[in-house]
Amino acid sequence: MKTYVGIDLGSTTTKAILIDEDRAVIGRGITNSRSNYSTAARVASEEARIDARFTLFRRALNAGGGKSGELDEFLGALERSFRLLQFLEQLGDLEETCRGQVKGERFAKVEDAVREAIVEIFKRLREEAPSLYAPGAKRKSDFFRDIAGSRYHAQAEDVARAAAIPYELLLNVYDKSIIEVENRPPSGGLSDKFRQALARVLAADSAVKTGSTDVPKTIEKTLDIDLEETYLVGTGYGRVTLPFSKEHIRSEILCHGLGAHMMYPNTRTVLDIGGQDTKGIQIDANGIVENFQMNDRCAAGCGRYLGYIADEMNMGLHELGPLAMKSNRPARINSTCTVFAGAELRDRLSLGEKREDILAGLHRSIILRAISIISRSGGVTSEFTFTGGVAKNEAAVRELKKVIKENYGDVTINIDPESIYTGALGAAEFARRAHLEQPEGRAA
Repeated sequence: MKTYVGIDLGSTTTKAILIDEDRAVIGRGITNSRSNYSTAARVASEEARIDARFTLFRRALNAGGGKSGELDEFLGALERSFRLLQFLEQLGDLEETCRGQVKGERFAKVEDAVREAIVEIFKRLREEAPSLYAPGAKRKSDFFRDIAGSRYHAQAEDVARAAAIPYELLLNVYDKSIIEVENRPPSGGLSDKFRQALARVLAADSAVKTGSTDVPKTIEKTLDIDLEETYLVGTGYGRVTLPFSKEHIRSEILCHGLGAHMMYPNTRTVLDIGGQDTKGIQIDANGIVENFQMNDRCAAGCGRYLGYIADEMNMGLHELGPLAMKSNRPARINSTCTVFAGAELRDRLSLGEKREDILAGLHRSIILRAISIISRSGGVTSEFTFTGGVAKNEAAVRELKKVIKENYGDVTINIDPESIYTGALGAAEFARRAHLEQPEGRAA
């Protein structure tokens, strides 16, 4: 099966999309970006292939007479089982790496105690792992580093106290080890993991229902389908760091424009707020870029800025939007400069301003800055599409709708649930077109 891969190497996350010959999305993958963009690209691509397998499972089971509700339940159980196996494999790698870090003068008098503490920590992490992937379990993140890090820190504090060893030693071991493990993604074959996951699901519930006649046989047949990586295109902030020839690289402006067009064919104006930059893009009826503007060198008003604010307020990035939504009196923010944001934030809090009001004001400032970039690119024309990670922030979306209405009246605003993949989608379509332009592609 021919697939076309688009990879968007953002400053905070790396996304991958797989499309088939009919331009249908069959797989999406995302991971946190790292200093090693090659690893991030490989992990995101593998996540997209995993997602593609679930798409093919659903198609095959549907064709075999599967019932929607039962299919959802079965595939949900299969994915949880698969993710648990994946997590346990990386956890084992992390434990071995942590144990290898216990050496040198810092550990001279407590080496045995630290090693025993690490064994105890990972014993607890393995024991609690199934609960992280139980039905209805909620995780703040699906990235291994985030899950393992939060649980390791929680268990290490308890274990360090009981073993009478410095907590900081255990944190230092983890910090050094996670970088190695993160840049060494799971090595096991995906097909074997899927088979193990299926066996676990069937063993847990011998009466698995999908409406299909033979689930194991259908899954096995689907695993035999080869997902050929026919052509790949990279884009995004880190694209220049990859060993791609120029034929396999496209600018993020072009990819976001084309990706937005594929999602919403009537789109003429695109706003992308990413981790490091904000882009205002004007496209024609074919998704071709006609004009664009970007923010200057400063990262103010981008995802990194929000991340900095979250750190200053000791909150998770995902918590900013919901808290800002509680405000009825947004503060007037003087600057969205990252350098001065911390000082202004602390001053306002010391004066008794509510956190939600400050955050609401910050979100409005971000959107006002973005709209000024849009206006320089040509303003809002026809349908407007908001892309990038900030499009998932409900407070940013609320302010965007307000500002658009204030300045342009009633305009159709598109925000796809998968908007973070827009650049990768455009890159995948460029990959498909590039293959078709080749002699062998046309012949096929």
